[in-house]
Amino acid sequence: MTEFGFDTLQIHAGARPDPATGARQTPIYQTTAYVFRDADHAAALFNLQEVGYIYSRLTNPTIAVLQERVATLEGGAGAVCCSSGHAAQIMALFPLMTPGDNVVVSTRLYGGSITQFSHTIKRFGWSAAFVDFDDIDAVKAAADENTKAIFCESISNPGGYLTDIPAVAAVADELGIPLIVDNTLASPYLCKPIEMGATLVVHSLTKYLTGNGTVTGGVVVDSGNFDWSASDKFPSLSQPEPAYHGLKFHETFGNLAFTFHGIAIGLRDLGMTLNPQAAHYTLMGIETLSLRMQRHVENAEKVAAWLEADPRVDYVTYAGLPSSPYAARKAALYPKGAGALFTFAVKGGYEACVKLVDSVEIFSHVANLGDTRSLIIHSASTTHRQLTLEQQEAAGAGPSVVRLSIGIENVDDLIRDLDQALATATA
Repeated sequence: MTEFGFDTLQIHAGARPDPATGARQTPIYQTTAYVFRDADHAAALFNLQEVGYIYSRLTNPTIAVLQERVATLEGGAGAVCCSSGHAAQIMALFPLMTPGDNVVVSTRLYGGSITQFSHTIKRFGWSAAFVDFDDIDAVKAAADENTKAIFCESISNPGGYLTDIPAVAAVADELGIPLIVDNTLASPYLCKPIEMGATLVVHSLTKYLTGNGTVTGGVVVDSGNFDWSASDKFPSLSQPEPAYHGLKFHETFGNLAFTFHGIAIGLRDLGMTLNPQAAHYTLMGIETLSLRMQRHVENAEKVAAWLEADPRVDYVTYAGLPSSPYAARKAALYPKGAGALFTFAVKGGYEACVKLVDSVEIFSHVANLGDTRSLIIHSASTTHRQLTLEQQEAAGAGPSVVRLSIGIENVDDLIRDLDQALATATA
């Protein structure tokens, strides 16, 4: 369906009337297992000789529709859904990494991702080198012979900084390794990392794709463009797999090698499976993605401009402002908008920020983003609390900084709410 426009694809991609009932909306297939036609059919499915449904830890018809829809919107060959955005990051790395390997990652990441890359992946024998991705030479210099991937966010959390994806992709191509881009904050409506050279795209389905704060989920989208057999760097995809009698994923499945590995090995052994009801909610959310993102961006631009002009505010990081150092990059790479997440620094520091989040009425003080509702959080005391002061500052989440996720409410109401909260916080 790739010949259709985005607004059509977000409703129809992957979805077909239910063959049993004719139901137009994708049903929730709330089942654990599936009946095989006969013993030969079962054997073919387990040998990966035939595509079908075995067990819902691996595959499920509702989830399959979601995977096809997200892959289509991102311009990928295939996708694998999983239980959270954090799970998607591990699922993306799992086929690439072996003990002793490393990944080059941006310093501008969600605080939980920084913790995951700083500490958790060490339990797998992996490591990460953190680099400011505005310094492309530093990205290249941080890689060595054991580097298996480069990882960044298209629009970074919490500061809303924009990554020069084509420049980073050029480095990844030169090194012969995949670029993984977390496109959660942009969504495929505002940014298409695969078109800019990314190999893999990950999302937290929890955020803009679902859009209503009801789902926890993740997805990994495979571009299908990477040659996994070009070197011996990725044996899980290019060499015989003992669990499948020596099957070579890239040789057998071609541009869907990563996707099939994610299901047949990743979901089978890690078990980080999305549930079908969550997939159903996300499918319904995606149907209005473009409409919501337009309103998110429109509101964010107005709120950010108002904050920038307020004397109680030190600075605003929104890349959609004409004064932003990312304005040229936004125009070139993110022409539909710079998203709806950004930070601003409150005069009065840490204590003023705490008073601010305690004083809002419309904004919800929650550890989430990408909701239709406007959300606020003080990252230094919450999502980035486990980081050092230096890491907080590098991530754009210093003590005086508040993060906003602008929703789709009446923008004048949002500005009035921030005005009264700032008055209390800086009194």
